[in-house]
Amino acid sequence: MDRRWKQLGELLVSYSVGVKPGEKVMIAMGEVESLPLVRGVHEAVIRAGGLPQVQFLSETLRHQLLKHGSKDQLSWVPEVEAWGMEWADAYIGLRGAANIHEHDDIPADRLSMNQGAMGKVSRLRWEKTRWCLVRVPNAAFAQSAETDEETITEMFFNASLLDWNREGEKLREWARRLDAGSTVRVLGDGTDLSFSVKGRRWLAGDGRINMPDGEIMTAPVEDSVNGAISFEFPGVLSGRLIRNISLLFKDGRVVEAASSTNRDFLRSVIATDDGSCRVGEFAFGTNMGVDRFCNDILIDEKIGGTVHLALGRSYPECGGKNNSAIHWDIVKDLRAGGSVQVDGRTVLENGKFLL
Repeated sequence: MDRRWKQLGELLVSYSVGVKPGEKVMIAMGEVESLPLVRGVHEAVIRAGGLPQVQFLSETLRHQLLKHGSKDQLSWVPEVEAWGMEWADAYIGLRGAANIHEHDDIPADRLSMNQGAMGKVSRLRWEKTRWCLVRVPNAAFAQSAETDEETITEMFFNASLLDWNREGEKLREWARRLDAGSTVRVLGDGTDLSFSVKGRRWLAGDGRINMPDGEIMTAPVEDSVNGAISFEFPGVLSGRLIRNISLLFKDGRVVEAASSTNRDFLRSVIATDDGSCRVGEFAFGTNMGVDRFCNDILIDEKIGGTVHLALGRSYPECGGKNNSAIHWDIVKDLRAGGSVQVDGRTVLENGKFLL
């Protein structure tokens, strides 16, 4: 086994979630290819004195539910998985990639219904545990990223095995500077979006909630978002690609939504509940080790020089008050042109930070 899996397992256990003796740790194994990292994490939990429990999750198995399940089954929140969030002190999700077209044959309303149920489990994870999510590279992930498995694995390790104490110190300093601002304006192709962050807090993604990590996030004031934003990269949710998304906001709510593919699914997700049409998060991607778009939000939202916003649930740690079963991040690329201004001062231009 590549020694870096063991090295990363130790980083996740000792740094990301900080397992202490006697603590219960849920390790979610997504797809069989994530086994090398599962082994690394499992051993590190034992060495730390923790109590590990491994569960297996798979998009292939989920596809059977999406295809053949009744409405009651699609909207069912798995009790054992939900209870696991109550049981665990820490949760480490090792999400191996699946075929990105796995669910292409599933009608939008069925997919959206099940996504809402999954979101309720996700909310429990946020509320009840210390957690970290990892997208584990495999052949399906390489195919999604339009490259080979060796290349994408090297990018993954290069972006993950950083000195996160040093990186975190830099990102937290940038977050402190952003805390002084009140208004944000995003300018770019098809984009002029403004919102207030007054009274909200910026937080650094410093390797504790995702791996690879690298972002600075906040929660816009819920009714302050106005203007338009268009996305160069597709939105990715439940294995479905929604291309050329454009959103128009008025007083915090999406009033128009368009895309060139899967438009019905886009609109059904936005209509999931009262909070799904609002922005729960705005963030900068800061990890320069992530150098390509992979059609996977756990990785893509970290691309240095990009920004992303999430529809739905906000982070209460940032002061956010929006509640929703969904939290859907969509990435906007500003590296080839565009900027972000805070109180009229440019802090990101053409992918370069000016903080």
